[in-house]
Amino acid sequence: MAVKITDICINCGACIDECPVEAIVDDEDNPTGEEIYYVYPDKCVECVGYHDTPACAEACPTEGCIVWDVCLEGATCRDDVPAEARENHQPVIE
Repeated sequence: MAVKITDICINCGACIDECPVEAIVDDEDNPTGEEIYYVYPDKCVECVGYHDTPACAEACPTEGCIVWDVCLEGATCRDDVPAEARENHQPVIE
């Protein structure tokens, strides 16, 4: 996993338009069945090589909606994010 969208998502679509690797789907395509947008963990690269911070979080109008999540082994994730931020699902942008 890389970043995660929480249940405070308002389904505005701002994150989808900004994702450079198309890792985010809307609530209709959320495989969990929740009525929030979803980040596919195997596709998300935390914008490494694209932006200085995850573009989805920069575009999101809802404070704290997009949080850090545990990085899957072998996945592209930011080196500068403390493990405790991922373990505690701290917001990407505060």
